[in-house]
Amino acid sequence: MKNTRVAVDVGGTFTDICVMDEHTGRISIEKTSSTVDPIEGILNAVDKSKVDLNQVSLFSHGTTVATNALITRRLPRTAMICTEGFRDVIEIRRANKEDLWDIYKDVAPPHVKRRDRLCVAERIDAQGKVVTALDVEQAKQVARTLRRREVKAVAICFMNAYMNPQHEQEMRDILRAEMPDVAISLSSEVMPEIFEHERFSTTVINAACSPVVVDYTKRLGQELKHRGYESDLLLLHSGGGVMTTEAVEHFSARLAGSGIAAGAIASRHIAMLCGFRNSIGLDMGGTSTDVSLAYDGQSRITNDWFIEFGYPIRFASIEVLTIGAGGGSLAWQDEAGSLRNGPQSAGANPGPACYGNGNMQPTNTDANVVLGRLGTRLAGGQVTLNASLAHEAVKQGVAEPFKLELHDAAQAIIDVANANMADAVRLLSISRGYDPRDFALVSFGGAGALHGVAIAQELSIPAVIVPPNPGVASALGCLLVNIQHDFAESYIKQASEVDIAELEAAFQRLEAEAISHLSHEGVQEENMVLERTIDMMYQGQWRSLAIPTPRPVKTLDSLIEIFHQEHEREYNYRRMDAPVSVFRLNLKAVGLVAQAELPRHEPTGVIPTPASHREVWFSKFGACHTPVYERTDLPAGFTLQGPAVIEQLDSTVVVPPQCRADIDNYLNIIIRF
Repeated sequence: MKNTRVAVDVGGTFTDICVMDEHTGRISIEKTSSTVDPIEGILNAVDKSKVDLNQVSLFSHGTTVATNALITRRLPRTAMICTEGFRDVIEIRRANKEDLWDIYKDVAPPHVKRRDRLCVAERIDAQGKVVTALDVEQAKQVARTLRRREVKAVAICFMNAYMNPQHEQEMRDILRAEMPDVAISLSSEVMPEIFEHERFSTTVINAACSPVVVDYTKRLGQELKHRGYESDLLLLHSGGGVMTTEAVEHFSARLAGSGIAAGAIASRHIAMLCGFRNSIGLDMGGTSTDVSLAYDGQSRITNDWFIEFGYPIRFASIEVLTIGAGGGSLAWQDEAGSLRNGPQSAGANPGPACYGNGNMQPTNTDANVVLGRLGTRLAGGQVTLNASLAHEAVKQGVAEPFKLELHDAAQAIIDVANANMADAVRLLSISRGYDPRDFALVSFGGAGALHGVAIAQELSIPAVIVPPNPGVASALGCLLVNIQHDFAESYIKQASEVDIAELEAAFQRLEAEAISHLSHEGVQEENMVLERTIDMMYQGQWRSLAIPTPRPVKTLDSLIEIFHQEHEREYNYRRMDAPVSVFRLNLKAVGLVAQAELPRHEPTGVIPTPASHREVWFSKFGACHTPVYERTDLPAGFTLQGPAVIEQLDSTVVVPPQCRADIDNYLNIIIRF
């Protein structure tokens, strides 16, 4: 019997691998340097972990390939075919700007140049009726033109195709006859909903990513198969599930949020193990911090996200807020003389000043070294930190310009970084109608456990959870997911006018499609879970809320009441006198995969001895003679009082004075104050 699961998360600096023995629940981790070709880094991690792929039952992977391709614009030549008069929809966008007050900052250009946005005569009205038939001869000429231009991907985006896909399908068949190997995305299949810019943008991005992602997943799958892996390679997608390489061919843009979703999944799962159904994830790495939120055991889902502003991707995604705050974020002085922190970063090379690679501008890592919270070794000794260089950088960059004592300067750097991250948590909690005092904070990533308690104290969050392997929590998240697809159908009516039989028939169509997809991927019917939601809004609004919906639907009255309640929680008001409209029907189709079970540990009664002591500076307390523990020495059931520092391969945990840290049965550290 194959009894091993493997998950790999590729980051900008390190590639993390998490290997679990299904029989014992034992998890082993390794970190290797990321490579230019991510596949090389993945295979290096497999080799370093000494895992036998012949014994692997599941290999899941969180990837940044699609994200990086979109950010760097290293995309194949892509064309767009649209209805006459609509070729500029993706360039006009919503005519908005990321920074309302900066008139000089332009939005990035569309992913398809105007000369490659070709038009054909056709028209379908808003009810799905054919007004003007597709001009077949013109369509054939467009196909021949694109073949001569050697485009690699085509997005077909016709007006009102979400109501009737007939013309898009005819155009696809014409293209296939002329260009059998080109990647084609139809807006009626990718995103069948109203709002043409969002639909066109998602379809274009899906088409542009397809050749890149499909090539990557096929090459990785072949390499793993060559080494003995026999099952499907599973790719984590933005919605918090995994999909097979075959599904990637149709919905490649779903991988654009793959990397950040893994951390959100892991933080929710770990919080649930610790008994917290409400949790906030704080994933702080070297360059950025990702903040996520789970309420009542469910991650917040959004359809309003993007990699580049102005070009939305409307696939359902776990809502994650990313800011430029990481271990390598630079401290600097603005024109008004104020101390700032990030979003500029020293990156992996040259890195913080203490790396000794030439950078002398202070970073958060340097400040933590000066304060004694970090020692002189990272990543199990793979990285050596030069404390004297950190002291010099903080002295020259902050202490002298602001006339501060060295440790006060380092604390100021950390305080600004913590304030930035606390603001990000407020945006995702308080501004969404959630009280942080009702949540636990899960701090992970390479730097999260250094800052988590200070942020929790700022926001009155009562508990901070640090998982056993905080630096590779995203890789762990890849082990905790099921196969998942999301389907949707536009359904625009006032709630009072909805025909329940018609609504139920529409849901059944979606369910039939979902069952077909899952069955094709080898999921047995007893392992299929279908979850319905209806997007509702007050009449005249254009933002909607997804309301969980029973199977079968018998009445909308109870759903409308839930909508009023959710609207008040989200926006702080309800309008009982306003008519409610139905906007869209959604179906989440889940194929259950046997879940990874983390091992439980019983208390041993052993009281560990600190590995060493060092002076650590804390705000309000000054220098404290602080014990330093090895994480592997801390048994379940052990409690320690701050101040304390806990070191391990992938992170460092700081327990400030007047805080208590408990080690639970899963070896999570739960810090309270």
